[in-house]
Amino acid sequence: MDSSKFSFSRIGRSKLSGDLIFEVVVGFFALGIIVLAFLLFRELFVGSSLSRDTFGTGFLATSTWDPVNEVFGALPFIFGTLVSSFLALIIAVPFSIGIAVYLSELAPEKLKYPLSFTIELLAAVPSVIIGLWGIFILAPFIRDYLAPPLSTYLGFLPLFQGPMYGLSMLTGGVILAIMIIPITSSISREVIMTVPTHQREAALALGATGWETTRIAVLPYARSGIFGAVILGFGRAIGETMAVTMVIGNSPRISESLFSPSYTMASVIANEFVEATSNLYISSLVEIGLLLLLISVIINIIARVLVWRLLKVEGGGRV
Repeated sequence: MDSSKFSFSRIGRSKLSGDLIFEVVVGFFALGIIVLAFLLFRELFVGSSLSRDTFGTGFLATSTWDPVNEVFGALPFIFGTLVSSFLALIIAVPFSIGIAVYLSELAPEKLKYPLSFTIELLAAVPSVIIGLWGIFILAPFIRDYLAPPLSTYLGFLPLFQGPMYGLSMLTGGVILAIMIIPITSSISREVIMTVPTHQREAALALGATGWETTRIAVLPYARSGIFGAVILGFGRAIGETMAVTMVIGNSPRISESLFSPSYTMASVIANEFVEATSNLYISSLVEIGLLLLLISVIINIIARVLVWRLLKVEGGGRV
């Protein structure tokens, strides 16, 4: 009996030791991500200290970007980033929700999985490839076929005034929309598929048509998750660099017209960081990176909160 107790005790200590090692190792991995994020933020914060001390909060409200005289303001890049991203959402959200509803509610089985795979595959295409397609195909198409009717019928609006050269805010918004449709539609599809079947059956039993069932019983139930998917797409649009850099025109000025070229925060960092020579120039670019990081973090936090709300759905009700 004594040897049996000793054997079980030894096995118990061995398991406890193994569990402790496993917990320490995976805990180290998780802590490493937090440390990495902290170091990233610290590096950007310290690297932007010269710009923050020189320009203060005026850096956010100044539209002058003059490397020769070392006068820097981030307003044109903030404007270009937010406007192009919102334009991408306006274009992408209807397509994304339509794709999600079709794949989850209407598509036959033979078509559902090939289409889902193709859409997800689009998200894996390198952004530089989409940028090249934007330069050679999308920009000429918008210049020759989309801009003329917009200018003719909506030219009384400031948004559609002025000459169209192809590389513009409108082209940048469209290319961003193409890039965020896969992630937004895929997440929305997964969200819609979590809606309990008895929600649909109840609506059908009350005489609702297929469209009414989707509109009344499915979409309201999944609205938090769909909105979270939209916010994640918005975060992707804000942080996108290469594709939008190739088609937006890269002009640091603020214009009311979507036909005018613009600039984004990610684009100016990619284009000018290598050629930045003075310490103040580099620090200003680093501060733009800090602003971009803060905006992206805030957007992703909002999206995560909305996803958590979706995960609390139990038994057809919200808790």
